[in-house]
Amino acid sequence: MPPAEDAGMVERRLRIASLPVRHDEAALLWQGIRAAADAVCAREPLLQLRMQQQVLRHDGLAPALAAVLAQRLSCGDLPEPPLFALLRQLFTQEETALQQAAADLAAVKERDPACPDHLHVLMNLKGFHALQTYRATHALWREGRSELAFALANRASLVFAVDIHPAARIGAGVMFDHGTGIVIGETTVIEDNVSLLQNVTLGGTGKEHGDRHPKIRSGVMIGAGAKILGNIEVGTMSKVAAGSVVLKPVPPHCTVAGVPARVVRQHLDSCPSTEMDQTI
Repeated sequence: MPPAEDAGMVERRLRIASLPVRHDEAALLWQGIRAAADAVCAREPLLQLRMQQQVLRHDGLAPALAAVLAQRLSCGDLPEPPLFALLRQLFTQEETALQQAAADLAAVKERDPACPDHLHVLMNLKGFHALQTYRATHALWREGRSELAFALANRASLVFAVDIHPAARIGAGVMFDHGTGIVIGETTVIEDNVSLLQNVTLGGTGKEHGDRHPKIRSGVMIGAGAKILGNIEVGTMSKVAAGSVVLKPVPPHCTVAGVPARVVRQHLDSCPSTEMDQTI
């Protein structure tokens, strides 16, 4: 038999092989989250109720994630109990969405040097919350429940300052660092293992219809404030420097910078999304 994996080994394997996440891997991440929540309760009495309601009373990542999102998204006309029931059902029944959420958790912990543990990602990082809300709205969209998908997407935009169309297609192991100001259009495609920083726009160039938004391939990092406009491809393992405006396709394994963006460097031996190196 192969040796048992701990949470750290799972993270390293996800970083290398990526996805999707198996049930046993999600279970290991969940065990680490529960242990961290128990430790927080012992250290911080003020947070005990929060830990109990959103983590410790649940038996897995799906209901805990639903509890966190329902608490953040609920309002007068979207009450928390039915919202929790809906989200729990979606993340329990949609195996892919839960696997992607687990991979996102691992990605944020691995790539963010300010992140102490997976519990912090689950409880406190609104970029993660916005992405998981999108996963719920995307599941609703595929079920033909567009009105509810739009309602939750709009609520997420108000709460998290992240605007993602429910029809966009986003892979696993994705990190929204900080998250504020990210805009992702309807026909956008983001593959696995991509990192976006704050104020990134993946948009169209006007009022055209049809397939009109960017295609972001695996391993890409998009720096803060970058704008990528139109149905263009950013090739695998490439980097878009902060503040750039990208109007033409980006080749694989290169860095683009400027307004308009141009290729400033090629790199065949790096994965920008995991290295998170902001220099050009």
